[in-house]
Amino acid sequence: MSAGRPAVRARRLSKLYRRHAAGHQLRTLKSALLDRTLVGGLSASESIPAVENVSFEVAPGEAIGLIGSNGSGKSTLLKLAAGILRPTSGSIEVDGRVAALIELGAGFHPEISGRENIFINGAVLGLSKREIESRYDAIVEFSGLGTFIEEPVKNYSSGMYVRLGFSVAIHTDPDVLMVDEVLSVGDEAFAHKCLRRIQELLGRGKTLVLVSHSLQLIEEVCDRALWLEKGTLRLDGHPRRVVDAYRQAVADAESDEHRRALEAREALEAEAPTEPVEEPDDSAPETLRWGSREAEIAQARLLVDGAETYHVPSGADVTIELDVEVHEPLDDFVFGVAVSTPRGVEIWGTNTDLADYTPRRLEPGRVRVAVRCPHLRLAPGEYLLDLAVHTRDGTPYDYRRQLIAFTVTAEARGVGLYFPEHSWRFDPRILWKNTPES
Repeated sequence: MSAGRPAVRARRLSKLYRRHAAGHQLRTLKSALLDRTLVGGLSASESIPAVENVSFEVAPGEAIGLIGSNGSGKSTLLKLAAGILRPTSGSIEVDGRVAALIELGAGFHPEISGRENIFINGAVLGLSKREIESRYDAIVEFSGLGTFIEEPVKNYSSGMYVRLGFSVAIHTDPDVLMVDEVLSVGDEAFAHKCLRRIQELLGRGKTLVLVSHSLQLIEEVCDRALWLEKGTLRLDGHPRRVVDAYRQAVADAESDEHRRALEAREALEAEAPTEPVEEPDDSAPETLRWGSREAEIAQARLLVDGAETYHVPSGADVTIELDVEVHEPLDDFVFGVAVSTPRGVEIWGTNTDLADYTPRRLEPGRVRVAVRCPHLRLAPGEYLLDLAVHTRDGTPYDYRRQLIAFTVTAEARGVGLYFPEHSWRFDPRILWKNTPES
């Protein structure tokens, strides 16, 4: 991988597919040449835009997630990046060795054994025979297939396909790893094993492009999220912001559909027009606040031993207070807090739903919420607080990122992000210069 270059760069990328519905027959060369409306040899009426005018960059070492409904263009975009498909227009460039796990069983020959498929698939991914031989035992061990490795692949279950495919891909030492939804096919233990290996790759500066319908997985693993809708890039930004906006749009669409059904039952007149979903402005700088504002975080404070301060001794008695302005009665509400580093590493987070508080009623007006940490044993450094009010399914009323910044100091020394209370014990034969002999 070249220093300073993006790991993945897409510029005005588009991919069109030919319609195969009745009435859309193959064109003659003459008609294609005479029709000036053609794009990539297809007229607008003959084509389906799977990806349309998408531009983005992925930095080396970055993990991005692609989200969106079925048919939004996620898998097509991943195949374009992997070189499996060619774009109709625009370009996409990937710097470095690519390993792609896109479709279940892709790249495997069903009639030959798993062992033989390792050598074929490894060669396709750019490894020499000697390199495959040196990594063969590690590939089989990671897959957990054991003696099944000598069985024809056609006898494998879907989970065994995933085990073999991911194991081969991860052992090619890729610069860019591309993974589609296939990880959801495997069992829980192997999925955790895969995620640990992905984290190891990211720690070594490798790049991940992940397609998943698991929004929680996107939030946990990725640095950025791209929301695709009908082939276009709807939003690009911090995973939590993008996921919240996507959930809000889905909820709005379901609400509109329900309202239209009620109107159709209640009246014979034409259904009333629905309000369009508000489009997030993906050209603007990333916002640090979003939500419907039915309840708003008006003010927040950090208290140490009851006094407001933003210089916190490690292990201090810390209380996080937030004043919330409620604009209409609510019966679904959750208050949440999260601590992270300026680089986005989440240290700790909780909310009232995780603490088993079941919402009943929240009347309009200003209310105060506080969460106390009697011994906040963070390591010395800079930290940020995210605060939120949302529904139990995660739809935000008011989400405020990096609302409070504070500094932690400590007399003790150590490494990491957490300073647990601890003490040492030694064998009497171990002597120290700065402690008295017993």
